[in-house]
Amino acid sequence: MREETDNFVNQQVISVWVRDPRIQKNDFWHAYIDYEICLHTDSVSFTKKISRVRRRYSEFVWLRQKLQANSLLMVQLPALPPKNPFFSLNNARQITERMKGLQKFLEQILQSPLLLSDSCLHLFLQSELSVSKIEACAAGRTHYSVAQAVQRCGLRRFHSEEDLQKDLSMCCAFDTDSDSSECRDREKDLAINKAESTASLDLMGTSQEETLSCSSGST
Repeated sequence: MREETDNFVNQQVISVWVRDPRIQKNDFWHAYIDYEICLHTDSVSFTKKISRVRRRYSEFVWLRQKLQANSLLMVQLPALPPKNPFFSLNNARQITERMKGLQKFLEQILQSPLLLSDSCLHLFLQSELSVSKIEACAAGRTHYSVAQAVQRCGLRRFHSEEDLQKDLSMCCAFDTDSDSSECRDREKDLAINKAESTASLDLMGTSQEETLSCSSGST
């Protein structure tokens, strides 16, 4: 029965891309690079079939450590591109090599049915939560669920339902990356109660992670 389940999961398509590296600056001395993670899938493991988030190298390091701990060493995780003490934000070759290594890492872990059941992986790929909030949400210590965090990924802060409806109309009319099902999902947000609205605003207010020096390899 386990073998049949694994075969069914492996037959489903999970496409992931790591692309569009961008330098993020907090001040004159501190900056880092983050990358866009794009996910397209028809897998039943994912409730959201299309998503885009941005993550930095240090967050990938956290993800690997978390998945390894959660799997109780039952899965040997692939390696990340190595930390380079001489990594430079101005070296296009180094950035490209790291980006390709990060994509290869995600492609390999998404082939494991055991890892696909980990909430931390889903929140990493399909929410805008910081790693500390991912841990809290996965452990049930937040007043929003994993599903709520995923569904609200990409939605900006709204001051009123009117603002939400206006943004929804613009999205469906002009965003070529949105499909009709995603628009319907956003329409459901118009019906959420006051408590859920508060949760939505709270989870989108992610605290900025501690930035590292431009010359740091964990950038």
